[in-house]
Amino acid sequence: MTPASVDYDAGARERPLTLTVGAADLRDLPALLSRVRRLFDLDADPEAIDSALAADSRLAASVAEAPGIRMPGALDPQELLARAMVGQQITVAAARTALTQLSAAGSPSSVPGDGLDRLFPTSAQIADSGHLLRGPRRRTESLLFAAAAMAEGRIDPGYGDDLAGLTAKLLPLPGVGPWTVGYAAMRILGAPDVFLANDAAVRNGIRALSAGGAGLAPDFREASPWRSYATMHLWRAAAAPKAPAASGTSRKAMP
Repeated sequence: MTPASVDYDAGARERPLTLTVGAADLRDLPALLSRVRRLFDLDADPEAIDSALAADSRLAASVAEAPGIRMPGALDPQELLARAMVGQQITVAAARTALTQLSAAGSPSSVPGDGLDRLFPTSAQIADSGHLLRGPRRRTESLLFAAAAMAEGRIDPGYGDDLAGLTAKLLPLPGVGPWTVGYAAMRILGAPDVFLANDAAVRNGIRALSAGGAGLAPDFREASPWRSYATMHLWRAAAAPKAPAASGTSRKAMP
């Protein structure tokens, strides 16, 4: 494995990311550079995307506040699928706890630094780690099945797929639905026009940015072909701190 790190300098406007590679085999560099470019979505055209999204009145203010949002990719498609399956229909905090437990199945890192002491488990390690998994039995069994299928080469989600090909590979897996396929397509393929209609944070983001949306499509089709980037803005809106209630008012507790 070629050790590498990426540093961010907020003051370097034109080239804020610096990739440092140590002890590189030159044959590894093309694959490494390609994966780093995918990870940070460096081939996107933020100005064109922002221009299209800002035309949707629900997104205009968010685009003005956070221009140039890019879509995070994935260095390892199999790891990304495993993480997506762990995170289905649970909170971010619960997913973080489950993934921390699962990390015990990974191998110790041979490249120390910044607190990184274990590698994310391979598909084979996950398939053998049933005792580390918590949560509903059906979800656990689905993850173990998918991990075994990837370890044995029966499925291989990868960068060479298109959306239709990735869907054909993943959707037949038990426990994998449209949300998982769509999320994987965004992160693995960089698919630009995915809309996760059933995502709780997306729905919360829509409510937060509902002003001025009268007459516009609930699936944000007006933002095509950049709805994956619209999703990033909706997630950002959902995560934004809520303003405190005005003095003298009361709130009804949610059930």
